[in-house]
Amino acid sequence: MAILLVLMGGIFMYGLLYNYMYAPDVVREVPVTVVDRSQSELSREYIRLLDATPQVKIESASVNYPDAVELMAGRQAFGILYLPDDFETRVSRGDESVFIMYQVTSAFLYYTAMQEAASSSMLALNNRYRPNMLVFLSPQEAVALTSVEPIQVVGTALYNPTDGYGTYLIPAVLIVIIFQTLLMVIAMISGEERHSGSIVRLAGQPINLSFKRMAQIVIGKSFVYGILYAVFALFLLGLVPLLFGLPDIGNPLYVVALMIPFLLATSFLGLTASAFFTDADAPLLMIAFFSVGLIFLSGVSYPLELMPWYWRVAHFFLPATSAVLAYVKLNSMGASMAEIQTEYLTLWIQCLVYFVTACFIYRHNIRKALRKE
Repeated sequence: MAILLVLMGGIFMYGLLYNYMYAPDVVREVPVTVVDRSQSELSREYIRLLDATPQVKIESASVNYPDAVELMAGRQAFGILYLPDDFETRVSRGDESVFIMYQVTSAFLYYTAMQEAASSSMLALNNRYRPNMLVFLSPQEAVALTSVEPIQVVGTALYNPTDGYGTYLIPAVLIVIIFQTLLMVIAMISGEERHSGSIVRLAGQPINLSFKRMAQIVIGKSFVYGILYAVFALFLLGLVPLLFGLPDIGNPLYVVALMIPFLLATSFLGLTASAFFTDADAPLLMIAFFSVGLIFLSGVSYPLELMPWYWRVAHFFLPATSAVLAYVKLNSMGASMAEIQTEYLTLWIQCLVYFVTACFIYRHNIRKALRKE
């Protein structure tokens, strides 16, 4: 039952729910209400700048805080901007101004949109008033400020021109879902085998602990897992991108070629890790919280070249990290097989290494079970 829950919940529910949360991808005109306690020229200018951003739309201003809370509770607004009494006074003194932004968390993208709008509006306001603040600076600080080159940097993310969060992150998460759930299923089945003692029957009668017999066990199990997850991969990497409009510009044959060593390497790694699981419940606690780390190690959210050497080494030990990077290159960037050569070769090397270790681990597990009998 627990394995079925992982398969159905992890693959279908997690895959659909995660995509649903980021389905808007790029949020525009999020309704916001303003509590302007300052009622000053500066606060009104800031509100106008905020309303001019594409992310936010000011629904109402100059309301009191309880009314603003009611508007947000009634879904008429998704955020509250609070400007305190001393908003303009602090700026006039040369101090940092203070403002507070409250957001709902029903969709994560609302939070991002309102934060970006509030920050960009405040920066624009700061650039307008900063020259007038020279009177509050020492001569050395004033010289340093006036000597700064007034350069405006405008950036556009490669292969993500809309700056959409979903199109950037979800393709990587789909591979991580496959990796995590497959590891959990293998670990739970292996843990149950060791706990019940049924692992001994895999050695046959009479008991055969040769490397050839262990290889047959590992290959047989991996074949079943591979066939099962080929269907799930078709759902996550084939159907889900169509349902939610995710990037899908890669050659399908290249994706299939990538999934073969990825599923094999993950299966062999899971069978190798079976040495650490003696029951069917522990894997749920051990594996379920690695998503963020896997995305980080893949090099998608943070460049591999900027990581310390030990994290770059760790990147080559997990099938998910190489597969995530290769899949994003193929499906989001339209790369060819030659352009994912490093990741593809890494996966096949992992297949070989983890196949050998899985054979030795299964021999060790069977011997341990025999000693208990």
